Amino acid sequence: TPMMRPSSTINSLAAAVSGGGCAIVDTFLQREAGIEDSHDLAFEDWIKAGQGKADEVWARFYIERSNDALFQWAKDRGVEWVGARQNEGNSVPRWHQPKGGGGGLWNALYRTAQDRGIDTWLTNTAAKELIVEDGRIIGVIAEDTTSGDTVEVLAKAVVMGSGGFNSNIDMVKEVRPDLRRHRILEGSGRGDTGDGHGMVEAVGGTTTHMDDIWFYVFAIPDHKDERGRRGLVIRGVPDNIWVNAQGVRFHNEDLSGGGTGSVAVLAQEPAYCWSVMDSTMTDDVTVSDPQYYIPGASVKDPEKVKALIEESPHIKSGDTLEALASEIGVPEDTFVETVNHYNSGIDQGLKEDPDFGRPLSNRKMIQSPPYYALNFTPTARKNFGGVKTDLKCRAVDKHYEPIPGLFVAGELAGMAGGHINGKHGLEGTMLGPALFSGRVAGAWAAKDAGFGEGFK
Repeated sequence: TPMMRPSSTINSLAAAVSGGGCAIVDTFLQREAGIEDSHDLAFEDWIKAGQGKADEVWARFYIERSNDALFQWAKDRGVEWVGARQNEGNSVPRWHQPKGGGGGLWNALYRTAQDRGIDTWLTNTAAKELIVEDGRIIGVIAEDTTSGDTVEVLAKAVVMGSGGFNSNIDMVKEVRPDLRRHRILEGSGRGDTGDGHGMVEAVGGTTTHMDDIWFYVFAIPDHKDERGRRGLVIRGVPDNIWVNAQGVRFHNEDLSGGGTGSVAVLAQEPAYCWSVMDSTMTDDVTVSDPQYYIPGASVKDPEKVKALIEESPHIKSGDTLEALASEIGVPEDTFVETVNHYNSGIDQGLKEDPDFGRPLSNRKMIQSPPYYALNFTPTARKNFGGVKTDLKCRAVDKHYEPIPGLFVAGELAGMAGGHINGKHGLEGTMLGPALFSGRVAGAWAAKDAGFGEGFK
C-alpha cells in the first residue's frame, strides 16, 4: 500500500516535530505513581476544556480505548513512555510523553513498520485529486513534485491523513477574519497547507468547525526561514515572565495554553509579548524543531540552542534591565518597575503574585544579568476542526452518509471525527486522538478492501 508525501522526507510531519505528548487514561505509569484517573474524570475535563463544543461520542470512544489502543499498542511497537505529567486543564497527571518526544515516537513506529516490510513511501508525490467511479473512491491522481509528471494510483480504499492547514496562514485568516490584522506564524508540519480539505469537499465530503484553531504563543519567528513566516516553539522556561509592548505583565504565565495564554496575548495591542528571563534560565530553553535536535537522537542540542539565543534577531539581551527595555522598545521605567514588582513577591515569600495569581513558591527571581527577552508571537499550531467522519473514520457527506472507499484521520479530521476536542483542548488531546483515529481508519479501510476484521 503506497503512502504519499509531497516532500522529499517523511520526518517533517507535525507529529515528528511536536513534543509527542498524548493524553492517555488509566495507564500502568499512572497507577505506579499513585495517580487515580478514570474515564469519567477524563471525560469531565475534556468537555470542560472544549467549552461545550466537543464531539462527546468521539471523546468517549477515544478516552475508553486510549490505554489499550494507543499506550499499550505503541509500547508493543518500541515506544518508551517516560511518565505522566500534570498539564493545564487536567485534574490529574495524564500527559504521557514518549522518550525523544515526537521524533522518538515517530522513529519507533517507523522502525517497526520497516521491520515488518512496510516501507512503501512515495516521496515527492503530492495527491491532487480523488478518483471517483460509480460513487466510490477508487484512487488518487498525484503529481511528482520534482518533474511535474502526473500519476494515477488506484486502490480498493483510500485513507487520507494530509494534516491541517496551519502552514497556510492565508487559509487560517480566511476562516478567522478577526486575526487578519495580526502577525500569525506557521507552526505545523511544512506540508500542512489544507490541500486535503479541498480534495474531500470536491467529492462531497463536509468540513466542520474550521475556525477552531489552537494557537501557541510561546514561539518566536524562525530567523532561518527566508519567508519570515515560520515559528519556532520554545519550551522549558518555567520562571520567565511575559510583558506586552507597553512593558507590563498582563497574565499568569503558568496558564500558557491555547485556551488561556493565547487568548491573553491575542488581546494585546499589538498581539505579541516578550518572554523575559535572566542568565540562569537560558540553559532550560528547548526548541521543538528537528533543526535544534542532536541528529538521530530527537533530543535538544544545547550548542544549537545556545547559538539561536545568541544569533536570533528575535531574541534580545541587555546587561541591565534598562538596557533590555531599550532593546525591545518598551518604556524603561515601566519595564524595570514590572520586573522589580514581580521579584518582590518572590522575595517576600508570597504564595502567589497579587496581580494574576501565579504561584510563586520555589520560583526564581529575574535578577542575574545578562537579561534576555524572546519575542513570543502567536503561532497557528493545531486544527480542532476538519473533515467530518463517522466512528469508522469514513468521510461523510452533508446528510451524514459515508462516502464509499474514503477514510480520513488525524488533523485533517480535526484530530478525529471532525471536532473531537471542541473549541479548546487539553494538552495531549491532539496527537493522541490523531494517532488513534489513524489506527481506526486503517483497520476499517483494510476491512473495506477485504482484509481483517476492522477496529476492535
